[in-house]
Amino acid sequence: MRVAGQLLWSLAINVAALFVASIFISGIDYGSDFGTLILAGIVFGLVNFFVKPLVKLLALPLAVITLGIAFFFVNIIMLYITSWIVSGFNIDKFSDAIWATIIIWLVNVVFHGVIGFDDRRRR
Repeated sequence: MRVAGQLLWSLAINVAALFVASIFISGIDYGSDFGTLILAGIVFGLVNFFVKPLVKLLALPLAVITLGIAFFFVNIIMLYITSWIVSGFNIDKFSDAIWATIIIWLVNVVFHGVIGFDDRRRR
């Protein structure tokens, strides 16, 4: 039950983060279709769960050289993969993807701070 609850919260946070990014960045668009936004949130979560660890592992040498900045670009790639998979979810320019990644990160920080998904506090 606890894992299912965290999965649903994670989905809701992804949807909210993509929604907030689309509000502030005109180049992030889901066509005003709530179904597309939900699908993008699900795909974004799945991409982050399945693809991101592999990409982070491959980017690890570059991350060491760049002091971790390469991981920021891994997040941008995850956003682009989501836009490639979900038709109707679009990113106009690379600069839009950069700003969207920052906004998505901020939304995640706020929600995780409020909800408290940090398992380290429970140990």
